[in-house]
Amino acid sequence: MNGVEPPPAVLVVSDPGGDRSEVPLAPLPFHIGRLAENQLALRDGRISRRHARIVFEEGAYTIEDLGSRHGLFVNGERVSRHRLRHGDRIGFGFPDSYELVFRLAGGAGSLLAQTEVPGSHLARLRAMLEVARALHASLSTEEVLATVVEAALAVTGCSRGFLLLWEGGRFQVRVARTRTGPLPGGAPRLPARQLERAALERRELFWIAPDAVGGGLAIPLVKVRTGGSGHTSAVSAATDTIGLLYMEGDGACEPPAGSRELLTTLALEASTVLENARLLEEQWVRQRMEQELRLAQRIQESLLPRRLPCAPWLRAAGGAIPSREVGGDYYELRRAGPDCFVLAIADVSGKGVGAALLAALLQGMFLAAPHTRVPVEELMARANRFLLERTGGEQYATVIYGQIEAGGRLRVVNAGHPPWLRLHGARLERHPARSLPLGLIEEACYVPEEVQLDAGDLLLFYTDGLTEARNQSGELFGLRRLEDVVAGRRPEGAQELYDEVLAALDSFTGGVSQSDDIALMALEFGPERQPSRKALDGGEGDA
Repeated sequence: MNGVEPPPAVLVVSDPGGDRSEVPLAPLPFHIGRLAENQLALRDGRISRRHARIVFEEGAYTIEDLGSRHGLFVNGERVSRHRLRHGDRIGFGFPDSYELVFRLAGGAGSLLAQTEVPGSHLARLRAMLEVARALHASLSTEEVLATVVEAALAVTGCSRGFLLLWEGGRFQVRVARTRTGPLPGGAPRLPARQLERAALERRELFWIAPDAVGGGLAIPLVKVRTGGSGHTSAVSAATDTIGLLYMEGDGACEPPAGSRELLTTLALEASTVLENARLLEEQWVRQRMEQELRLAQRIQESLLPRRLPCAPWLRAAGGAIPSREVGGDYYELRRAGPDCFVLAIADVSGKGVGAALLAALLQGMFLAAPHTRVPVEELMARANRFLLERTGGEQYATVIYGQIEAGGRLRVVNAGHPPWLRLHGARLERHPARSLPLGLIEEACYVPEEVQLDAGDLLLFYTDGLTEARNQSGELFGLRRLEDVVAGRRPEGAQELYDEVLAALDSFTGGVSQSDDIALMALEFGPERQPSRKALDGGEGDA
């Protein structure tokens, strides 16, 4: 080792599963391979038993290939012997195997500080090269920012460097280092007022005169924007200062001549790294949210009825169209006995996951209702108390819930929901709400409306997303247009009514995405219609 004590160093080990760990480079020589007695044993059958070793010679760490079968690679190039630099990536020729990153414990600047005079031309050049290397090869934002701070120390000759971010109304220390490594004991007391002034005035360089806590040099970090060509530039507004590079010394640490451009470049690089990290975090958040929404969508789809039940005296058709990945609309038709069905349609206030969860809670109550034989009015009162207890009145739901019997008796509560429609022969009836929505006030009373149905009656239940759908001109679909569809075309059954309403809606909106969820359910009461003679004969036939 020529009497030179090797500086502390580590290997950052990334396994094929993506987990990372740090292994100190000790003792030397440091052997890498598949055997357990190696200082670093790697569990990959393609790696040789003794694949490589690291030694310290002539003041530097060097890695050597020990005659491995598949070779040794540094920064993507096959080598037999290579002098290691901070940030070098070591591989074994397989894209799905281990990857090692060589790191000096003090960062990129630790050896620089020992071998070169801070502020010299050579030190400034080496500092910028280390920043470029870190930007290309680093595994973490923190490592790049630490390299930027160490480069600024090499350029200015200051003894301590900090990267500060403006968060929560004050500066927070993100990186604190000396020229030889992390600052022992963390960040000391900094001149807060002078630093805030430096951020406000937004000069390229701001000299802070020495006082009780020392003097230093502040370089603002600003928000950056990337143009279509990939060119990065600083945003000029003073309010867009996001932090500072602050170099501090026990005495004067003014930058040498010719260093102003380098410091400005370092500040811009640090700002760019922070902006890229923010954008990457936003991308991860969006991806996680999209995954959660897709999962919620699958769960909600599984909760909605795949097929509505029917009987010789009742047929049904229905569906739901969420405005987003998940929605707060819900519909249901369920048997409550051989001669009775329960029906429900609900619209929870709001959209997205929260509304969908609340709709699922209501669905649980309505699914259990046929087995409890609770009267319609009592069930609605219980649902009202249920929502109030869980939302505190901050969310509500408009609901239609009812029971329909084979004899034609319909008992239904409309709690703040849009009016349901009944096509009775040639007459169209509108049945508006008579009760308050669920979840508003505890004293709400829910009195059912009783209707005697006749054979051939068609019933239509829907949420307000249908009547409030808009076309490209912003015009509403509206209740009157819906009534014209129901009464004007005289549909012959529930499925035909459902299809005609959706066709009319699609024709009206012209494919415009809607801001509210839509649920729709059509019922036909009475014995099944017999096919007409015309249908049986296949039409009029040829003349």
